[in-house]
Amino acid sequence: MGKDKMELSFKSLGLSEDRVAVLESLDFTTPTEIQSQAIPHILAGRDVVGQAQTGTGKTAAFSLPLLELVDPKKKAVQALVLTPTRELALQVYQSIRSFNNDRRLFTLSVYGGQSIERQIQALRRGAQIVVGTPGRVIDLLGRGELRLDDLGWLVLDEADEMLNMGFIQDVEKILSQAPAERQTAFFSATMAPQIRALATKFLRSPVTVTVEKPKAAPNRINQVAYIVPRGWNKSRALLPILEMEDPESALIFVRTRRAAADLTRQLQAAGHSVDEYHGDLSQSQRERLLLRFRQRQVRWVVATDIAARGLHVDNLSHVVNFDLPDSVESYVHRIGRTGRAGQEGMAISIIHPLDKHRLKAIERHIRQKLELGKIPTRAEIEARHIRNLKTKLEDVLTGERIASFLPIVAELADNYEPHTIAAAALQMVYDKDRPNWMHLDQDKHHYHDESKEYKRKRRSNRHNDRRSSSNSTPVLKKRQERRSHESVSS
Repeated sequence: MGKDKMELSFKSLGLSEDRVAVLESLDFTTPTEIQSQAIPHILAGRDVVGQAQTGTGKTAAFSLPLLELVDPKKKAVQALVLTPTRELALQVYQSIRSFNNDRRLFTLSVYGGQSIERQIQALRRGAQIVVGTPGRVIDLLGRGELRLDDLGWLVLDEADEMLNMGFIQDVEKILSQAPAERQTAFFSATMAPQIRALATKFLRSPVTVTVEKPKAAPNRINQVAYIVPRGWNKSRALLPILEMEDPESALIFVRTRRAAADLTRQLQAAGHSVDEYHGDLSQSQRERLLLRFRQRQVRWVVATDIAARGLHVDNLSHVVNFDLPDSVESYVHRIGRTGRAGQEGMAISIIHPLDKHRLKAIERHIRQKLELGKIPTRAEIEARHIRNLKTKLEDVLTGERIASFLPIVAELADNYEPHTIAAAALQMVYDKDRPNWMHLDQDKHHYHDESKEYKRKRRSNRHNDRRSSSNSTPVLKKRQERRSHESVSS
């Protein structure tokens, strides 16, 4: 069995040599489990229901056979892929284009937030494959610009998200207008009863392919939970954690748009490279931010769950659950965005004490205990910065530009020791790179160890106040009695 798995290739699945050559040029050599199961069935003309999580390669599982089956000589729309979000539509569109090596075959993405006139012009020029969101597809159908007369293949991607976002009625409307003699495929991470009912209604004797995803999260993802100390808020706890981790790229999940805006503002004020991603952004703003994120011009993105659908970035180093998701399945889905392609990832969860029961539910679901992290102290963070500074210094010492600064050192050496000059230069660099929040008044920002000392002092003061109050009671009583006696005598 192990030998068969090793010998499995895209060619053995029935793809053409030209397609295999394109995949090899993209470093795709071995199919994933969902690809090895779904591609042969789709190529054979069968309807398919595929259950697989995001990140398992399901886009290629339906894109590759579509490119094999569509007739490039025929200019009509032959394949339609429906996605729940604009971001996912764009991602699928880009994937199909990267797999295509036939200049006669055109793919078009259609979604709201982009000029519909431009999309209509592209449809009139001819496109064999259309990828779009339900709302825009219905709009184009209603205008008579998108015709499904020659449609041979229809794919519903992330069907469960269609359901969650309230698009199922739109999907049914589109399916009802598609030719009965077509091949259909549904792909979904979960199979809710409504999705099964939809498949029963619109698919013909479908083959079900399932990628069994264990409840346990992948070992390559390190999961750490931080309990917010009493009297703190979550953003105060997050700052030192991020400073200690220093993620190369991070997706920070929050519950609402307002929370995304507030947290982004706080992180930017602390000097971090971060931006927000939510439903209030226009499509062009989303696309620009996504490009900047992928090109590492922005290191961290704060996003809501709904806005982040279809937002996938290669080599994402960290996922942060600033707000825990509503379901344990969503937790696994969130953290699955990191630790891909054999790389390690880090998943951090900020847990309010009142949410400890939700942490227990997550641990039961993934069948493992999350490591409980200790919020870094100021001293630990500063020690880390100094270590990083030392590493940078060692790199500079081996460079060529250092010669430009030697005359300055020679001039200063008349009045100062060389090691004092070096220390002063390091202090300048360190102070410049130090995060803004570490420059703040220490009394206003107690970190974990300082907070304990603060609480001890407060308890001691309350105790002293009580003693003082109890000791003063007899004195006050005697004074009152004396005044009363003097009043009676007079």
